[in-house]
Amino acid sequence: MQNKDSNLPEEELNENNIQAESDIKTENTEASDEKSAFDPIQVLEQKLNESNDKYLRLYSDFDNFRKRTLKEKAEIIKTASEDVFKSILPVLDDFERAMKASESITDANSIKEGMVLIFNKLRNNTQHKGLVAFESIGETFNPDTMEAITHIPAQDEKDKGKVVDEVEKGYKLGDKVIRFAKVVVAQ
Repeated sequence: MQNKDSNLPEEELNENNIQAESDIKTENTEASDEKSAFDPIQVLEQKLNESNDKYLRLYSDFDNFRKRTLKEKAEIIKTASEDVFKSILPVLDDFERAMKASESITDANSIKEGMVLIFNKLRNNTQHKGLVAFESIGETFNPDTMEAITHIPAQDEKDKGKVVDEVEKGYKLGDKVIRFAKVVVAQ
């Protein structure tokens, strides 16, 4: 008996075999899908795998976010002082010019005036950046902004606990004290 497919060319036979194998695989997959749809353990395992996959993706995303923000923060810290230095550079240039000019000048008043101008320029630049000196002489001693270097006897009862002398000025950057005022307090 002769196979009815033997009359077909070889290429058509291969295509028919491939199609038949594909149909068998599809039937097996559909049968296993039906079986897995009713098997609660497989359903739970599938849900667990999906949850684990979501968790790993979320964890990876968060880890990438954390690394990126740390890198950005380090970059900001690294370049934060750049703006301040750019504002101070003209003051340094003025000091260099003043030192060169002071070599040939014999009048002390012109040197003094130049130093005052440079100081005012530096103070204005730092104030624009938020640096502010605060007064402490005559104020009640405040340990949050001042550091008592020494105590002296008070001349009047009303002067007790008040600052009578300032050794170093205190500075704030915004609301934060960046240097405590070093003061002498009456006791």
